[in-house]
Amino acid sequence: MATETVQSEPSSKNGLSTTTSSPVPPFPFTAIVGQAELKLALLLCVVNPSIGGVMVMGHRGTAKSTAVRALADMLPPIKAVQGCAYSCAPDRTAGICDHCPSAAGGESKPAKRAVTVTIPVPVVDLPLGATEDRVCGTLDIERALTQGVQAFAPGLLARANRGFLYIDEVNLLEDHLVDVLLDVAASGTNVVEREGISVRHPARFVLVGSGNPEEGDLRPQLLDRFGLHARITTITDVQERVEIVKRRRAYDADPVGFMASCDKDTAKLQRKIKSAQKRLPEVVLPDQVLYKIAELCVKLEIDGHRGELTLSRAATSLAAFEGHNEVRLEDVRRIAILALRHRLRKDPLETQDDAVRIERAVEEVLV
Repeated sequence: MATETVQSEPSSKNGLSTTTSSPVPPFPFTAIVGQAELKLALLLCVVNPSIGGVMVMGHRGTAKSTAVRALADMLPPIKAVQGCAYSCAPDRTAGICDHCPSAAGGESKPAKRAVTVTIPVPVVDLPLGATEDRVCGTLDIERALTQGVQAFAPGLLARANRGFLYIDEVNLLEDHLVDVLLDVAASGTNVVEREGISVRHPARFVLVGSGNPEEGDLRPQLLDRFGLHARITTITDVQERVEIVKRRRAYDADPVGFMASCDKDTAKLQRKIKSAQKRLPEVVLPDQVLYKIAELCVKLEIDGHRGELTLSRAATSLAAFEGHNEVRLEDVRRIAILALRHRLRKDPLETQDDAVRIERAVEEVLV
């Protein structure tokens, strides 16, 4: 497939993303104080998106959305076909839009060249009032009326491909819509069949949901399908709270200058992420560690097998991130709570916190 590369305009923030086109940079990821659980969960899902996304429950004003947007902005730009509604990679197009050459096996388009542009990683916000048609896509009414043809109008899932789909207050979203999102996030493909249209398009993204526990939790069967679950609380350490205010004031006064002051730490983290992504396929998960993972899930009476799968993927991702070529028990210990706390059976008579239960089981099993 012939491709032609051009540099995107520096002032553009990719028309397929809902991120703002403002020149003000987002708050730097490396400047966020505390919230280790949240930052680790997001980083692991960037290294290995197959973990299944992150559910973040925490108090208001605890940097949940700030962390997501900061991480996406920090990631290196991606190459995509210019004008493609799915931000297809030039070497792996879906071949279902007017801008991409046909998929392998279909009719070729020798006269058409795929023009490649460099775009930021898409970050798409899903509003609470969004309908299923708006999320998944539907019939293009304008083309149907003006041209008399049945055409597909891509939705938010198409725009989130190869990026992040962020849902604030996900616990207030309708259950059937959450179910659709989780299905697509797990499969990496969105299938739309309605009004005489049958379309299958790529939708590979890191799903991040956040919410306030005071407003209720997701149903257990939906919560279980998120890969990791981070619980964020308001920081009570006075020194850290003062540091948060200082950094925010410095950022508000001079966003560009504050961003520049974090360039060294940001570049270091970027190198670490890229190195982890390259190392991930080579990381070995020893049988003895896998047996311990399974034993831990049995000890905690985890229903189903998503616990072992997620724990093994997250531990492998963590090993790659830390520069190891083999998963260690220490890697499993560090992410056990993130991967299992939302999979525990709910016992109304249980007085122990979920994290404490997992920590006790880890001490007994992972020795």
